Amino acid sequence: MPEPEPPEPYSSGGGLVPEDGGAIAATGAGGAMDLATSEGTTLEQRPSAAAGGPLGTGPAGKPRSLWSDAWRDLRRNPIFIISGLVIVFLVIISIWPSLIASGNPLSCNLAKAQESSQPGHPFGFDGQGCDVYTRTVYGARTSVTVGVCATVGVALLGSVLGGLAGFFGGAWDAILSRVTDVFFAIPVVLGGLVLLSVVTSSTVWPVIGFMVLLGWPQLSRIARGSVITAKQNDYVQAARALGASNSRMMLRHILPNAIAPVIVVATIALGTYISLEATLSYLGVGLKPPTVSWGIDISAASQYIRNAPHMLLWPAGALAITVLAFIMLGDAVRDALDPKLR
Repeated sequence: MPEPEPPEPYSSGGGLVPEDGGAIAATGAGGAMDLATSEGTTLEQRPSAAAGGPLGTGPAGKPRSLWSDAWRDLRRNPIFIISGLVIVFLVIISIWPSLIASGNPLSCNLAKAQESSQPGHPFGFDGQGCDVYTRTVYGARTSVTVGVCATVGVALLGSVLGGLAGFFGGAWDAILSRVTDVFFAIPVVLGGLVLLSVVTSSTVWPVIGFMVLLGWPQLSRIARGSVITAKQNDYVQAARALGASNSRMMLRHILPNAIAPVIVVATIALGTYISLEATLSYLGVGLKPPTVSWGIDISAASQYIRNAPHMLLWPAGALAITVLAFIMLGDAVRDALDPKLR
């Protein structure tokens, strides 16, 4: 009697299994799934040559954060590099103007009034006989100080008020929204003409205070919307369910994920505040002599533009380059922090 043949090996999905335990030749659903799982495991274990680890991770295999990705993109952005170098140069000459200008910006010689460039005085002289080059260099200190201090004050006040309104909502949010509407209705230049016309101080602090007073509503609304979006995320809801306090949720979970739009707008606004200071000084209600300012020099040179255009071109050019550098920096930061552009 012939012996019965041994049963054929089988898998749960109907595919034949080789007796040597090799890879499954998938003919059914189960075999295909097993093969896909095996290949997926191999791909996950294969390190990425470009990033030093799996896709989306750093060299140590840890997932990259938004800030690390943004910094990685910024280092490859030529606009960020150029604007950053210009801003670093402006900050250096603002702190130590004597590095590139050895003269005194308040030292004038009427005998040289409106004269053009000479050896040792490349920008010529203004209507009072002051060295335009020295005044242009020292004017950077005033403009950068006003821009930075105003931006910091606006960012802090607007972020705190807007963040609290977005987090707690209710009556606090309604009151703050109506107050910001009132401030938005005030024209900035007209408000400066009214408020600063009664100020007799020649320091920068009244101008900075005015900019903070009228500038915080914009940052407040941006911070409010960003906090409202962040507090709806699952990780915030999970922290709330675990009993986390409001301060912990704000500082640990919401703030790091809501601060990016505020940083972008504040960086762009810095250049706007420098331009606003020059505008108010040009109109005679901002900074006042003997303070050295680009706006003051532009105002004094406007009546000599036909006979001595160099008096106007150099401070106006320095102002334009400074404002453009901060706007370009803000655009680069916005592109790096915006996940929709990735």
